[in-house]
Amino acid sequence: MKRREFFKTAALTAGAAALGSSVAEASGAHRPVDNRKVSSVNFPEKQPMIVYSDRPPLLETPRSVFTSALTPNDRFFVRWHMPDIPTYIDTKKFTITVDGLVEKKLTITLDQLKNDFEQVEVAAVQQCGGNSRSAFEPTPGGIQWGVGAMGCALWKGVRLRDILEKAGLKKGAKWIAVQGSEKPAYYETPGFIRELRLEDLDDHVIVAYQMNGEDLPYLNGFPVRLVIPGIYSDSWIKMLSKITVGDKYQHLFFMDHAYRVPDNACECETPEKPAPKTKPIERMNVKSLIGWPVGGTKLTLKSQVVVRGVAFDGGAGIKKVEISLDDGKTWQEAQLDDGKLGRYAYRTFRFGFKPEKLGKMRIMSRATNKLGEVQPFASEIKWNHGGYKYNGIDVVDVEIV
Repeated sequence: MKRREFFKTAALTAGAAALGSSVAEASGAHRPVDNRKVSSVNFPEKQPMIVYSDRPPLLETPRSVFTSALTPNDRFFVRWHMPDIPTYIDTKKFTITVDGLVEKKLTITLDQLKNDFEQVEVAAVQQCGGNSRSAFEPTPGGIQWGVGAMGCALWKGVRLRDILEKAGLKKGAKWIAVQGSEKPAYYETPGFIRELRLEDLDDHVIVAYQMNGEDLPYLNGFPVRLVIPGIYSDSWIKMLSKITVGDKYQHLFFMDHAYRVPDNACECETPEKPAPKTKPIERMNVKSLIGWPVGGTKLTLKSQVVVRGVAFDGGAGIKKVEISLDDGKTWQEAQLDDGKLGRYAYRTFRFGFKPEKLGKMRIMSRATNKLGEVQPFASEIKWNHGGYKYNGIDVVDVEIV
């Protein structure tokens, strides 16, 4: 697809979304905006999504998708940082460069990636650190995501460790800088480069070329991307093209200023008194989300209703999900799936009940992981300037008719 055609399609989509969207806050304090409409025009390889921008593409998954353990590729959220994204990639010429403190500089083609290394798969949730940012008050800067800046896929690729082992690490190697093919529109804008500690790598960190059994969608990082299970997706570099090994931490904008929270026990601050010290957002906290019913659904009195949704954390594993039908006064345990996809994936849940009263009803879900960490009430979550790591108890309002 030519660049002009690609962005013409994207612009039409963004315009349609803007006309049909509402920026009003959802009812109740500290809740993500959850009433935006999907676009009426599709982006390439995507079904209708909630659109925030066409350049760079910023697409949110609708709530109703979150009822299955794996998110369909064509409904998987999209988050790019830079507007200059290649609109054509020749897979026969595409390479990943590995350099820096290595014994042998590598230039790896896609064919070599698929044939010269052991192939592995991992099911893992990818979630933007700013997912549900719109719940914070006052409003922090950044994309005002609702609940759908996340998804879960079965990723296939090659362990990053195996690639580094083939290159051979020199003495003193401690950091890995990863970079994709997206570029800023203005030459003084810092490039999107992320750094990883070598000691943090495990066998689940992979360079992936497939998700859910298919080539990566173009907007999700085709032809290859980094996958780091359990960690917020700021370092899941798309269109991965360069890996540089070093002995020192580089001071970069997207490491020193972006994707950071206050370095204190509550990870909180106030607009009037910013935290003097910050730290990177890394491991995801425990969270659940109701996929059905969605807000505003009309349910029939005394009918059999089955609440469905997903829960996840940073890899400790989900112990239970509970549902409340009385504003959090009492909780009942939902049924979890068998967890065969592993500790980094969604656990789907189901909860059946029969509505006994006409009128408004609030359905709430909260997850607890195997470390005993419990999804908190929204009012318990303190503010941070980046609007990161929101994981308040999920709330959906329906009507019984």
